[in-house]
Amino acid sequence: MSAMAPQAVAVRPVPAAAPTPAASPASPGQKAGLSSPFGARSRAGAVPGGPAPRIAEVPRRLSPARLGQIVQAIASRPAYWQPVVRFTADHRWYYRVDMTDCDLGDTRLGDTGLADWAASYEVWLLSWLPGQGTGFHDHGDAAGAFAVADGELLETTAKAGSARTRGRRLAAGAVRSFGSAHLHDVRNEGARPAVSVHAYSPPLSAMRRYEMTRAGLVLSGTETAEQGW
Repeated sequence: MSAMAPQAVAVRPVPAAAPTPAASPASPGQKAGLSSPFGARSRAGAVPGGPAPRIAEVPRRLSPARLGQIVQAIASRPAYWQPVVRFTADHRWYYRVDMTDCDLGDTRLGDTGLADWAASYEVWLLSWLPGQGTGFHDHGDAAGAFAVADGELLETTAKAGSARTRGRRLAAGAVRSFGSAHLHDVRNEGARPAVSVHAYSPPLSAMRRYEMTRAGLVLSGTETAEQGW
């Protein structure tokens, strides 16, 4: 993702017969209705005569396979994303999705549903005009998945220090799930716009960017949540 801040949008199916209100485009610097991408961390200091300090809570994580189910469920429901998606020529457009009011049926977790896991993952809606791409990057310590909702994307994977790459063309309906070590470039090399849905667990806190050199892929910088995007 490029360095711009998205706005949140609630994912709700839109009745076919009802008129759809126009969604406002994402505004830089806003994440309405959402907490910090860093999430909550619990930290308690020692108190004389009191209980021992608690170890910081470790956020629960969704598996890559479960994240794949979530993005596939959203991508396969155009009523969720079609009223929201926008295309911008000067930069890649993306939107952070508010999942608190989203019922994805068979992707629900156990008896509690996805709402109880809201702090453990995040979902983004991205659009791609022909020629737009991400550049090589990873996702910090987060696992992830993405599904192509419309159009076609090219994913190129690589490893740091290596010049070898592998490309995959992903048509609408394709899903890619991956662990925290995944490093890739995603772009639209087709002739028509594309739309994709992405999920990460835990929510993104940092992304490292890479450049391909003659010696292989090398780290070029790090973007931090609320600073780089």
